[in-house]
Amino acid sequence: MGKLTKKQKEALSKYDPTKLYALAEAANLVKEVNTATFDASVDIDIRLGVDPRKADQMVRGVVALPHGTGKEVKVLVLCTPDKEEEAKEAGADYVGLDDYIAKIEGGWTDVDVIITMPTVMAKVGRLGRVLGPRGLMPNPKAGTVTLDVGKAVQDVKGGKIDFKVDKYGIIHTSIGKVSFSPEKIADNAAEVINTISKLKPASSKGTYFKSINLSTTQSPGIKVDKSSIAGL
Repeated sequence: MGKLTKKQKEALSKYDPTKLYALAEAANLVKEVNTATFDASVDIDIRLGVDPRKADQMVRGVVALPHGTGKEVKVLVLCTPDKEEEAKEAGADYVGLDDYIAKIEGGWTDVDVIITMPTVMAKVGRLGRVLGPRGLMPNPKAGTVTLDVGKAVQDVKGGKIDFKVDKYGIIHTSIGKVSFSPEKIADNAAEVINTISKLKPASSKGTYFKSINLSTTQSPGIKVDKSSIAGL
């Protein structure tokens, strides 16, 4: 392990890495122990008692963060001409179809979210090998394949995010910025946790929430006591 900097030592002195903290306290601590000089993202990592290799234990969903992500989300809408104006008025950064499909096939993926329509999925589907590994492939379960493209754009711009358990049984997602107040960080975290709590697979036995951690881009993780979260 490399030598700790003065900032890192100071951060480590502010909390006990073995202790479970109430969500409100963890949200405050994650700001205090942050060592980044920029407005770092605040992330939540939730380890679940599921086996993602089993199709009936795959946990995924969407959640609208009460205070948004704090990030400017670039949205591409792949749609038919009659929906282009709706998408633009809703705030989409890029709107079109064939031209953007060609760009993506050429390697362009400079967007955060892609929204499309069921009627053009035959065309979009062939982009899977490019978009899939980057987590950009539109999916009906995430609300990114819909005829109501305007609402989908507004939802994403307003803080709606999708999440999916990885092969290790962990859900990792950003829930805000260090510049957020502790209250906003806690509210966003609680919304994610409570949403995931409703998605427990019937075939999953034992402890569902194994661990919950809050961290920033350049900070240690703060362990959250799940018993401090209303609804769990």
